Amino acid sequence: MRRLFLLSLLMTLLLATTVQAQDVPNTPLGSQYRLVEVASGFNRPLFVTGAGDASSRLFIMDQFGHIWIMQDGALLPQPFLDVSGVISTDANERGLLGLAFHPNYAENGQFYIYYTDVSGDTVVARYLVSASDPNLADPASATYVLRADQPYPNHNGGHMSFGPDGYLYIGTGDGGSQGDPQRRAQNPNDLLGKILRLDVDNGNAYAIPADNPALTNSGLPGEIWALGLRNPWRFSFDRLTGDLYIADVGQNQWEEINFQPAGVGGLNYGWNIMEGTRRYSGEPVIDGLTDPFFEYNHSNGCSVTGGYVYRGQALPALQGVYFFADYCSGLIWSSYRDTAGVWQTNLFMDTDYSISSFGEDESGELYILNHGGSVLRLEAAA
Repeated sequence: MRRLFLLSLLMTLLLATTVQAQDVPNTPLGSQYRLVEVASGFNRPLFVTGAGDASSRLFIMDQFGHIWIMQDGALLPQPFLDVSGVISTDANERGLLGLAFHPNYAENGQFYIYYTDVSGDTVVARYLVSASDPNLADPASATYVLRADQPYPNHNGGHMSFGPDGYLYIGTGDGGSQGDPQRRAQNPNDLLGKILRLDVDNGNAYAIPADNPALTNSGLPGEIWALGLRNPWRFSFDRLTGDLYIADVGQNQWEEINFQPAGVGGLNYGWNIMEGTRRYSGEPVIDGLTDPFFEYNHSNGCSVTGGYVYRGQALPALQGVYFFADYCSGLIWSSYRDTAGVWQTNLFMDTDYSISSFGEDESGELYILNHGGSVLRLEAAA
């Protein structure tokens, strides 16, 4: 059984490398592109996405508990969902933090939100769209999927995404304070400082996927897919390859971007033993830690914001390029692997925005959110 598992893992890694080598863009020049404002007037927007239902609507989430809809270029006056009464926003990193639509949303009307409740603890809940109006959710339909106590007001994580396998991936922070004083990210029995992977289509609230790492590492709870993360903000899957990109916010000096080949779980990204590729704590280094493929120090910003591999149609020269940014400096970088498999990361654009998130629409076009209140789309320069 173990031999078959290792053979499967090797084939996955080889396939991921092959796909990347066949999909090599030229280094993109930011001067050939621009960010065009498509909506504004939001109160601390944190995420934008399509629902995957072929409606071409954009769903824009703000930190204070609202999900808004932009349809045919216009913002609808009533929010799709308002959970402002059940969340806490008394700290900078609390609030409504994550949104994910079920892959079969068009049929089942299910979507998921991640927020900090009035006690400051993490909640993942499932909601349903209204049976009578596709532009309204049913506020009474909430079903709680997951709860986790948060020991401090920061490092709440918050991003969620359905993977190409149909499972729900959830990023949790280490619980906060500074330096992960309770060592939750490295604690294999704690759900904080991790990426979780849940089968929300089975079980009571969820089931554990049969190929989660717990089956090969009995020291891990069943939910855990990856560990050793400080505050993953945000992560995404490449639509073509299924590879996973994880941006992890650093502590004192280093911000990092991690790469996980499609289907490979159980990786340990090192926090709080390491900050990026540097030693952080006095804890002994353990075997098998995974280094980021890119890191930058705080001379270039202070808080990384993960993005997406571009797979849209409007900007063909950007096919296969991964974009990410820094919240504090407004810098945007591009990354890809060349024919030798070496990561090439370059400064793409210098903006004046506080980039709180990236997002994709249904066709894979790329957006950024300015935490100051606007949504912008990446387009070719006029």
